[in-house]
Amino acid sequence: MSLDSLEKLFLEELKDVYNAEKQLVRALPRMAKAAESPELQQAFTKHTKETEGQIQRLEKVFQQLGQSARGKTCKGMQGLVEEGKEVMEKEGEGPVIDAALIASAQRVEHYEIAAYGCLRTYAQLLGLDQAVQLLQQTLEEEEATDKILTELGESGINEAAAAVGAGAEEEE
Repeated sequence: MSLDSLEKLFLEELKDVYNAEKQLVRALPRMAKAAESPELQQAFTKHTKETEGQIQRLEKVFQQLGQSARGKTCKGMQGLVEEGKEVMEKEGEGPVIDAALIASAQRVEHYEIAAYGCLRTYAQLLGLDQAVQLLQQTLEEEEATDKILTELGESGINEAAAAVGAGAEEEE
């Protein structure tokens, strides 16, 4: 498909983020399982449920456009999920792994915030008021998740990771 109209670009980006969310809904439970912090586990579990709702909202947007809900492989999310897998496969101290999981998850959130911000703007320009509302709701959830991850990191997880590193340096 050539990108010769904003409508086509909107549909292409919608397919991309739909696939991204499908990838993420499979990755989040693994991230929850890999986390040591109960609060971080809970945040990943909560976001899994939110992501399922985001997929449903995207399906509504496809329906409004008269299109079937299907994605195209989102290579950006593939890379981010792969980086997250690498973190989960490493051996290490729980707090350090948790800090790495937060960093990985925030990269995902920032990617999604950018995608939904663009989609919402395109929908506004195209006069797709219902799509604007659905995309705005998802954008707000992604921003809230990013804030929660920041707060988790700053409320002790990063400090615990730093303490592990400081202890290792003292032993050397």
